Amino acid sequence: MEKKVHSEDSGEGNAGEALAALRREITIWGDELGFDAVRVAGVDLSSAEAGVQAWLQAGFHGEMDYMSKHGSKRTRPAELVPNTCSVISARMSYLPDAADPVENLRDPERAYISRYALGRDYHKVLRSRLQQLANRIAGSLPHGYRVFVDSAPVMEVELASRSGLGWRGKHSLLLDRSAGSMFFLGEIYTDLVLPADPPVEEHCGSCRTCLDGCPTGAIVAPYRVDARRCISYLTIELKEAIPVSMRRLLGNRVYGCDDCQLVCPWNRFARTTAETDFSVRHGLDQASLTALFHWDEREFSERMAGSAIYRIGHERWLRNLAVGLGNAPTSSVVLAALAARRNDTSPLVREHVAWALAEHEGRR
Repeated sequence: MEKKVHSEDSGEGNAGEALAALRREITIWGDELGFDAVRVAGVDLSSAEAGVQAWLQAGFHGEMDYMSKHGSKRTRPAELVPNTCSVISARMSYLPDAADPVENLRDPERAYISRYALGRDYHKVLRSRLQQLANRIAGSLPHGYRVFVDSAPVMEVELASRSGLGWRGKHSLLLDRSAGSMFFLGEIYTDLVLPADPPVEEHCGSCRTCLDGCPTGAIVAPYRVDARRCISYLTIELKEAIPVSMRRLLGNRVYGCDDCQLVCPWNRFARTTAETDFSVRHGLDQASLTALFHWDEREFSERMAGSAIYRIGHERWLRNLAVGLGNAPTSSVVLAALAARRNDTSPLVREHVAWALAEHEGRR
């Protein structure tokens, strides 16, 4: 009997040693694949369920119905992918070598595009690297897994913070002391019972620069964002007209918003990405509103192919730009660009162009 127990204990010990060794290899492989850091979290997210439900019940998700339709799968990884025992969370910087974002925001004739969208679509880049990482793991120890990059009911920030990749900032994004917040996250749900990494200490303290710096007041409380007021939601997720009450607040932000990150003290340490796929394309880091507004649907499709911007389509692209032009200084160039689309085939575009022209008329 004693011999049998000893044998079983030895087997469990060998299995644990193998998993610990594999965990060390995952860090090495992640570095080789271009990730800034890779950590492991457990799957018990029960303590986060009440907060998710309160956020949904407050209606803060707006028209993002996908945030609620999956039920408990978001907070219970094993319901989304059966037999999931661990989550491998990876981080990759996206900050490109680009024109100064603050100068861009201060120039109302330029279009401001969120830094993450200036290059190629991050979904494809990260998914490919995570797949390669999952394959390497399978080559060492076969496992059941599924890769995610902002593509399913996955609590990526919650999992990343529990894995020790950083802590959740008051703007709800993940923060790291050495890298700020300008990075992408991706996950591998696996049935391997990998050693989990410990979380890190939070370092926001009494700081509230992100709350005070939000142009629309979307960060209604620390760690609580009302998406309906968020410029990223209004310019990307919202499919209908942008509420008139919000349009002036958008300024020249035509795709996403980085204000809460730009004012965050920790982003002094944000690292410029080494990933060439995230390099600026088509001069989007300092393009003028009028130049982009002149793109027809073919030109939009050709230039935005392979970009995260492509998914909003030409119609919403023009909608956003029309708002930016309505907020731009009145000039013959701006008025001519708007007038050229006064009779656009899209009712959505026509309505926003009419608003923009009325804004300029009201200033005269």
